[in-house]
Amino acid sequence: MIRSALLVLTLSALAAPAQALKMSVWDRELQTKLGDGETVGGVFTARLVGNYQGPVVVLFALSDDEKLRGTYPTLKTRYDGALDDGQLSLQLPAGTDRAAANGPLTLAKFLNLYKLRLTLQPTGETLSLPGLKVIAPAGAPASTQAPARQGK
Repeated sequence: MIRSALLVLTLSALAAPAQALKMSVWDRELQTKLGDGETVGGVFTARLVGNYQGPVVVLFALSDDEKLRGTYPTLKTRYDGALDDGQLSLQLPAGTDRAAANGPLTLAKFLNLYKLRLTLQPTGETLSLPGLKVIAPAGAPASTQAPARQGK
């Protein structure tokens, strides 16, 4: 009995705690949230809107425990990037080894640098903002003109 209790205690002490790296994706003006994500173990689950195209700001936040352990020592808190129909790419800051050679990295390749595997979940939301190009469903006529203002 004592032997099995010691084994369980030892294994639980060696098990890595769940990490809580969090990400949020915002438009360039930081007014509209376009996605988010977080880690559970070695898997990073992300949710991104699918109908946005344009520049974004990607923010990462570490838990206090991760900061103390130095889990992601080279991770910056802010990256510039682009979101193109649900595909997020990040621009590494100048001066990093991979910045000039590879250009922007997809989120999956970026997370791979930190030994994380990406899982995407659909948001179930559609984003509608003035000025965004709306893609009409197949067979429907595409609207290329904004509705006219009605005067009094």
